[in-house]
Amino acid sequence: MAGLNVSRHRWLYAMVGALALSACSVIPETRAQNSSVPPPPSSQAASDQAAQPVAAPPVRAAVAGDALRTGGDTARAIGQELRLGPDIASLPIYSAKAQDGLKAFKLSCPSLVKREDRSGLTRPGDWVSACEAAANWPASNAARFFETYMEAVQVGDGSAFATGYFEPQIRGSRTRRAGYETPVYAKPADLVDVDLGLFSDELKGKRIRGRVENGELVQYHDRSAIEQGALAGRSLEIAYAADPIEFFFLQIQGSGRLLLPDGGVMRIGYAGQNGREYVGIGRVLRERDALAPGKASMQGIIEWLHANPEEGKALMRMNKSYIFFNELTGPGPLGAMGYAVAPRTTVAVDPKFVPMGAPVLLSMDRAEPNGLWVAQDTGGAIKGANRFDTFWGAGDEARAIAGGMSAKGQALIFLPKGTFARLSAGQ
Repeated sequence: MAGLNVSRHRWLYAMVGALALSACSVIPETRAQNSSVPPPPSSQAASDQAAQPVAAPPVRAAVAGDALRTGGDTARAIGQELRLGPDIASLPIYSAKAQDGLKAFKLSCPSLVKREDRSGLTRPGDWVSACEAAANWPASNAARFFETYMEAVQVGDGSAFATGYFEPQIRGSRTRRAGYETPVYAKPADLVDVDLGLFSDELKGKRIRGRVENGELVQYHDRSAIEQGALAGRSLEIAYAADPIEFFFLQIQGSGRLLLPDGGVMRIGYAGQNGREYVGIGRVLRERDALAPGKASMQGIIEWLHANPEEGKALMRMNKSYIFFNELTGPGPLGAMGYAVAPRTTVAVDPKFVPMGAPVLLSMDRAEPNGLWVAQDTGGAIKGANRFDTFWGAGDEARAIAGGMSAKGQALIFLPKGTFARLSAGQ
């Protein structure tokens, strides 16, 4: 999913609401004695229930030295306090996670060595040595790669919040038929995406979407207008979903699989977004005290929507954001970098605070998201320093874990060795 790019926008489950959380954990001072020991087990749950959290004991970080203050733009990582983290060799990077992380890092390298880092932390040239080494590095010794070529950096106080997203599987049809009435729209030709940085240096990195009407740029149709027919008759329908509520949540994820009546599967991915504001309906339900105890999860919200169809329709339309799709025929789902995202390895981030393609180490108060991830995606609700959205793949277990994921803890970003010294020197 690319956050506003197949993004999944997973808009992810910021909307589902926080579960009760224990004290924050942080990065441990010493690596587990046997790095080949597998990470903690995944929690189990039926697909219509959120997974029960697997608790993780809090540990303390060893962050060295004074904070670096560059005086840069505080809306990006470069303007935050930065601290050099512990030696990576002392961190708990399990063998399997290291191998998956190295594979994802290698996939990201073509972009890392070319694209501008919006966080301001790195330059394309910083990644060249690591990427060249990664190309032929043996998977069996993947942890050693990160120890050799990376250094851990803490952005701000490192306090992290993580949610989860997945690739939904819902019933759908390529053609409209009885029981399949909810259109899945392709991106309309009149949806205009404007880079405001082309008009003012002060607006660099900011974009708006809309449509041209009588020579003026106006807001694009919102969810309510689209669901009431604003795009009908334009041959934009690429498929039809059976359940509008399940499709609503697939839009939040930004991609998914349609299980067709003939037993086939149609994969759809993010093609665009209408530019209207995202509203997390989980937060609205919590503010209304509408959710029963233990139901502050995607599964609990879906249950409420099915039990209250008319109120549910109005509630979903409060989220004016609407996602458009195309059919995926190759690898996927695709993340914001344009590469296939990897279950239990890809994490969505705010690219203003984490370089896209950079490894990230999470130590949270839930065991499931702990370990090494690679920033390969973005999300509409994933904003700010140390905000993460972990990708869990497809299927019942992925749905159960992602639907209830809400974890607090600590994060370290892995940057090429020498980056912190360069920033400290003001370069």
